[in-house]
Amino acid sequence: MTGKPDNGVIAIPSHHSVHETVKRVEDALAAKGVKLFALIDHSGEAERAGLQMRPTKLLIFGSPKAGTPWMAATPSIAIDLPMKILVAEDCDGKVWVSYNDPAYIQARHNLPEDLFQSFSSSGIDGLAASAAD
Repeated sequence: MTGKPDNGVIAIPSHHSVHETVKRVEDALAAKGVKLFALIDHSGEAERAGLQMRPTKLLIFGSPKAGTPWMAATPSIAIDLPMKILVAEDCDGKVWVSYNDPAYIQARHNLPEDLFQSFSSSGIDGLAASAAD
């Protein structure tokens, strides 16, 4: 699953394990001064519930300074913020980095073009690519 499917999710293959890819995202966020609000270990929680699941982790992050103007202009965008990156291993053992396409979010919430420029330049594409590379 690569590219920009109609559901607005971009998925790119990672050259690293789930653990290492997550670490790379965390390090990149810290270097940019972006707050990591939560790291949800879906597979770890499944295991604690007695269920099996391939390694799957969700990072939730953002910057109130950047996100607040978007939410002030278009309150419904708050349903898609803070930003998220999903790092998951598929049934073939391939690790994927997935995130919401900024253009899809803009269209979904009618974010004004001037604010979209700052939203799309927020760096999630580069962040995901550098974590996967």
